Amino acid sequence: MPTAPDPEPPAGPPSQQWPAEWLRGVLEVCTLAVIAEGPAHGYAVATRLQSAGLGQIKGGTLYPLLTRLETGGLLTSSWEAGGAGPGRKVFTMTASGASALADRADLWAAFTAVASGLIHAGSAPRQGMSR
Repeated sequence: MPTAPDPEPPAGPPSQQWPAEWLRGVLEVCTLAVIAEGPAHGYAVATRLQSAGLGQIKGGTLYPLLTRLETGGLLTSSWEAGGAGPGRKVFTMTASGASALADRADLWAAFTAVASGLIHAGSAPRQGMSR
């Protein structure tokens, strides 16, 4: 059955320009969200994150994160034979991982709402003040 193409990334700066500290803050929850879509190997996770608009996530960043998530019981992994090449480690969401994703997604939504409100309030012109 054909799959629907990934939606276009949201408008914004080119993904290579996202501040690194923003990516560090959101990468774990986004990685969990990708794995929640279905079991995936590291390269597929990186590709999905890039197609979503986060930019290229390097293996030196992603693979230690996947290992930490597995060690923390949020993911499991298994080795699958490669078609024409070496086998690959495939990650699957655990029940604890699904619960953590739901909690973190709610927290992220609340956090970004607070930050956005503060940022937009701070950027509004104030009476009697010049910029």
